[in-house]
Amino acid sequence: MTVTASTSQARPPIQRWLVIWVLALAAVLVVFLLQDVVPWAVDYPASAVVPVADWVSALMGWIKSNLSWLTRSVTAMLGVPLDFALNLLAKNFKIGHGADAFVLPRLSWVGVCATAFIAGYAAGGRKLGMLVGGCFLYIALFGQWTSAMLTLALISIAVPFCILTGLFAGIWAWRKPWAERLIVSPALDLMQTIPTFAYLIPMLLLFGNSPVSAMIATAIFATPPMVRATMLGLTRVPLEIGEFSDMAGCTARQKLWRVLLPSARPTLMVGVNQVIMLALNMVIIASMIGAGGLGYDVLLALRALKVGEAMEAGLAIVALAIALDRLSQAIAHKQATGNVHRSSASPRFWRRYPNLTLAIAILAVTTLLGLFVPAFAAVPKAITFTTAPLWKAAVNWVTINFFDIIEAFRVALILNVLNPVRAFCEGFPWLGAVFLLGLAGYQLSGLRLAALVAALTAFCAITGLWEKTMATVYLCGISAFIACLIGIPIGLAAARSDRFEKIVTPVIDTLQVLPSFCFIIPVVMLFRVGDVTAMIATIAFAVVPAIRYTNHGIRQVPPALIEAAKVSGCTPRQTFFRLQLPLALPEIMLGVNQTILMALAMIIICAMVGTRDLGQEVFIALSKADSGRGIVAGLAIAFIGIVADRLFNAWTAKARARLG
Repeated sequence: MTVTASTSQARPPIQRWLVIWVLALAAVLVVFLLQDVVPWAVDYPASAVVPVADWVSALMGWIKSNLSWLTRSVTAMLGVPLDFALNLLAKNFKIGHGADAFVLPRLSWVGVCATAFIAGYAAGGRKLGMLVGGCFLYIALFGQWTSAMLTLALISIAVPFCILTGLFAGIWAWRKPWAERLIVSPALDLMQTIPTFAYLIPMLLLFGNSPVSAMIATAIFATPPMVRATMLGLTRVPLEIGEFSDMAGCTARQKLWRVLLPSARPTLMVGVNQVIMLALNMVIIASMIGAGGLGYDVLLALRALKVGEAMEAGLAIVALAIALDRLSQAIAHKQATGNVHRSSASPRFWRRYPNLTLAIAILAVTTLLGLFVPAFAAVPKAITFTTAPLWKAAVNWVTINFFDIIEAFRVALILNVLNPVRAFCEGFPWLGAVFLLGLAGYQLSGLRLAALVAALTAFCAITGLWEKTMATVYLCGISAFIACLIGIPIGLAAARSDRFEKIVTPVIDTLQVLPSFCFIIPVVMLFRVGDVTAMIATIAFAVVPAIRYTNHGIRQVPPALIEAAKVSGCTPRQTFFRLQLPLALPEIMLGVNQTILMALAMIIICAMVGTRDLGQEVFIALSKADSGRGIVAGLAIAFIGIVADRLFNAWTAKARARLG
């Protein structure tokens, strides 16, 4: 008896957990084999479904009926700056009514392109100015100007709102740790994992089909990075700076606004960059509820299967995304290095801000010229180009010459990979999944994580969405797995070769700024609609974090450890596999976590190309304005992301602690 007890205590924890997992998997297998005896443990009984969707629909209906005055007030208030921006950039100002109305033209396209060049030049020199100005000129010459300006107008109003809201929320969370722990962090997790489509449904119901609805949805979706950047930036400010401000006699308000926030400016500017890119991505998707712009052009072209028009609008989105991303990154870098140059200490505005003065002057002159010279007011059709016929011809040529190969690949993938994995996932017992994920949470972080993971997983079953949930897990899982198989080796190769890294970095930077719509267009052209199209588009969208985190993880291994390995006589291969790779594993797993979350976000958007999962539920709910159905499906998707995020973060924290 004593010997047995001592042997049990001496058994290594890893071996104990291995036994536990074998027993747990065996129990789940028994449940599956005995599903005729315990069918409720495999397929959640329909009679026990909790009607959460009906409750949410009733709540939204009550809000719409009793708080319509509030929604109308918000619409009217936000409509004023939004209408001004739309008129300034995309439409015209009309003063008066009827035939006597006086029309003031929108900003001249020539002036906007010149201003884009000046902004790029001021932020990053001539090369950046040529890039930013060239992107805007490309949009004009390819006939996408008005649509692009509609999109830019929405962003120009949504982004300042996101920045201010995120800044104040981040300050509050930084000052009140209990608020950050209990309110802000859970809210941010939900906001960042709920799919973009799910934001559109309550906005459509409460604010109608209008640009204001699209702007509000965009603002909600794009605010979290600014909140996180504010909390992180204030936390990273050295304690000495805060103590120095106290010694100087600063009040709490002066300390915050004149010392801490300026010190955190580099991190805040990174948050601004992320807000801009998320806002652009969301505005494109919000075209479904009245945003208009480039996203609406892509949507119409995809619905009509007009390949060329979809590709041109998609490339205009890419050009706008690259211009905004590079410009905001350059401004953030300039703020971080403190390279803010003032040409003169003169109080005169034009001497202190020569570039801004020049831009305003060019905009004013070219816009006034537009009253007399139509070529300044609107892009002349004579100088515009279209590549739509070329894209259509290229797709037709590929389809005609490679149809058999593409079709054979698509069918083989469906029959041999996708269908078997889907059947396995959809047949997996819901109770077994809840139990196994809870066990994983308990092993990694204890009872609290186990309860959270089990509860979120059970939600997907008790709301009657288990089959759709597993369809989402199957497609997201297989896409993320393939993205990691591609991305991690590329990241390893980039970490071991500076030359290869210089080739890879521009490619992944470009992939990272592409809005999600742009990944769907070329794949739909070749593979038509279905799970294969969704999988390929998702892999292309989600592969970037796997590459970037792997490369960064290998390169951040301390040089002193590498030198010690060389002194010990290790070969380069031994150093890599026995030192660098194990130490970089937590960072690589963070990349895997981000890959899964990005794959989940893209899978939902791929509901547009015929997938049958939770994304389809949200898409159908959007078309029917069924708020309860859409919000519950959106929560199920968010809970999948939160479960994956919590488990991977717990594993990473444990690995980091083990490696010291």
